[in-house]
Amino acid sequence: MSSPQPLEEETYDMSGARLALTLCVTKAREGSEADLDALERMFQHLGFESTMKRDPTAQQFQEELEKFQQAIDAREDFVSCAFVVLMAHGLEGRLKGEDERMVELEDLFQALNNKNCRALRAKPKVYIVQACRGEQRDPGEPVTGGHLVMITEESPETIPTHTDTLHVFSTIEGYIAYRHDQEGSYFIQTLVDVFINKKGPILELLTEVTRRMAEAEMVQEGEPKKVNPEIQSTLRKRLYLQ
Repeated sequence: MSSPQPLEEETYDMSGARLALTLCVTKAREGSEADLDALERMFQHLGFESTMKRDPTAQQFQEELEKFQQAIDAREDFVSCAFVVLMAHGLEGRLKGEDERMVELEDLFQALNNKNCRALRAKPKVYIVQACRGEQRDPGEPVTGGHLVMITEESPETIPTHTDTLHVFSTIEGYIAYRHDQEGSYFIQTLVDVFINKKGPILELLTEVTRRMAEAEMVQEGEPKKVNPEIQSTLRKRLYLQ
């Protein structure tokens, strides 16, 4: 029986421009400014050109994403990757703009896919979403003490529309997300701390974020609650930010 082969270590080329867009509804979301400060610090540390917009309406969420896409495609230099941070009240699949109207997350995600953003084709696109995804609360459960490899062509001429994308949600589908009035959201604060102070491929960093959040306990109205992020990845290579 032959021994397992190590995985090929292919990484994204991060030598070019790194671009970030943060859209944040601060209205009735105490602690948002602490999250924005933390994200600004993180993007500066990681060498990103960062743009932040406060209190977009539902329509402005869409318009700002489209403007971001057009600006990326208009650049003449090499672009390595893009981060989009979306912070608002929300329900599953939707965010609430400053005007109380809803925008579909899927419409926002489409703006930078391999079809719609040529400059980011086959480049990593990371979406970080700090928003509720429903009304459920998790009290936690007591704990008692396969790699899938697909064979493909060596050098494909085309690439699927939705590869090279990472979606990081502050909570799992159907559940609320927690935010402290002064200190910001536990998800954003933990993510920033890990991304600044740890090194490794992004999926390993996100595993560390998940571990820390799973071990922590939020107390809401005197009741302990649990919350953990959800990570959806179609990355084809390892993504190193440091």
